[in-house]
Amino acid sequence: MMTREYGGSFGAGLRSLHPGGHVDLRDVLLLGDLRLLPCRGTRACMAHLVIFGNSGSGKSTLALRLANASRVAHLDLDTLAWAPAIPPRRRAVTESAREISAFMAENGHWIIEGCYGDLLAAPVGRCTRLVFLNPGTEACVANARSRPWEPHKYASTEAQDANLEMLIGWIRDYEKRRDVFSLRAHRALFFGFAGEKVELTSREAIIAFRG
Repeated sequence: MMTREYGGSFGAGLRSLHPGGHVDLRDVLLLGDLRLLPCRGTRACMAHLVIFGNSGSGKSTLALRLANASRVAHLDLDTLAWAPAIPPRRRAVTESAREISAFMAENGHWIIEGCYGDLLAAPVGRCTRLVFLNPGTEACVANARSRPWEPHKYASTEAQDANLEMLIGWIRDYEKRRDVFSLRAHRALFFGFAGEKVELTSREAIIAFRG
């Protein structure tokens, strides 16, 4: 497995690992001073993409952009991880996992995104590229403060705003927690994956990423 470090203004935020150790330079796309991997943005390249990271890291924004550009199915794990109850509670992992498996079976090409280490096991086992968004805590907090209303999570913008400070506290604990949503769990997922994978460590790298 070969590690490639990318130079330029975005390069410090991008680390990529690719099995096999060979890249044909004819297939490398140059985007400004950022060198990207082969077949970026094509439907074939998006065969099975998993995007994960802290809350506010930009998972949904990136996943939707890539899915719309390449016309592939998109699944946000937030939509099936929680039971419709007050207070909110997680569904049984087995129930959510069945729906994830059904989604993958129904769609030949897909992008799945979320922060749930326990739910990511199934799609990671079938993904062709793993994308870890890790732009830093403060970038995630800034994104959380500026995100639009998410109707699949909150009944109203007021309800979303009321939860904001609690969410920001949860984001800031990312490096300290030891749960399935933590940096520790995400690092284990990333390093345990033997296929093609990339870690994006700045907002600029995430914006520039084409899949």
